[in-house]
Amino acid sequence: MKKLLITGASGFLGWHLCRIAKENWEVYGTYYSHDIEIPGVKLSKLNLIDFAEIKQIFSEIKPDAVIHTAASSQPNFCQLHPEESYTINVTASCNIAGLCADYQIPCAFTSTDLVFDGLNAPYQETDTTCPVNIYGEQKVMAEIGMLERYPMTAVCRMPLMFGNATPTANSFIQPFIEILKQEKELKLFIDEFRTPTSANTAAQGLLLALEKVNGIIHLGGKERISRYDFGRILVEVFQLPNTGLQGCLQTDVKMAAPRPKDVSLNSYQAFKLGYKPLFIKEELSALYSDYNMANN
Repeated sequence: MKKLLITGASGFLGWHLCRIAKENWEVYGTYYSHDIEIPGVKLSKLNLIDFAEIKQIFSEIKPDAVIHTAASSQPNFCQLHPEESYTINVTASCNIAGLCADYQIPCAFTSTDLVFDGLNAPYQETDTTCPVNIYGEQKVMAEIGMLERYPMTAVCRMPLMFGNATPTANSFIQPFIEILKQEKELKLFIDEFRTPTSANTAAQGLLLALEKVNGIIHLGGKERISRYDFGRILVEVFQLPNTGLQGCLQTDVKMAAPRPKDVSLNSYQAFKLGYKPLFIKEELSALYSDYNMANN
């Protein structure tokens, strides 16, 4: 089997990706702050800020392909710590692209829908980026820098993602479920729109892009939806009390990082290649089956 190096294996998306990729690849994962075990995956600690360490990992593993998911991915953190997050989100990403160019191997990178300002959705790959926060700015710089170093890179703009909790990471639905189960108040935006998909579906899209894409591709979900309407579907599928669910506006919540209103992605190009996200209700129904099995 060919060797696939996945950075950020302890992250939410990276963990799901490792588990899916190992069916067809010999998977090597890296982590930094959270030591983790994934059956069937060879894991190593890696400090992305240290270029010598990255070079050593490449030299030791000699990967046939790389998917770079590791990032400082919390917009509020990036807004408050721009220099620290830049070294991870931009410098390390460009270094990885350069090494993939040296080895002449496929490289996929996880960017974000937050490279857009939210004023002209749904967004296609050819639309001009215009981020409203530092995290989005850093991802734009990483996209440009990686493609300059290695035009064969598949730059995958990822949507809001949800799924089962991993040993070291939750998605946004886990706290939602706990709050609603306790019938506490859960305020969700009625004026923020995304094209969410499950981490498993996103992982399948990344593996497809690794094989078939050079340049930018959108891996959004099938539906444009507000956080509040997503919450309503979650209540229905997971059979949760809806007493605490309330709609609110973005302006009602103070956050360090500004948020765009609508960064829904047009993912038609990926659909043509065989990317097949399900409807949100279908994705959540599959998760509910897993959730029941885990809690019974």
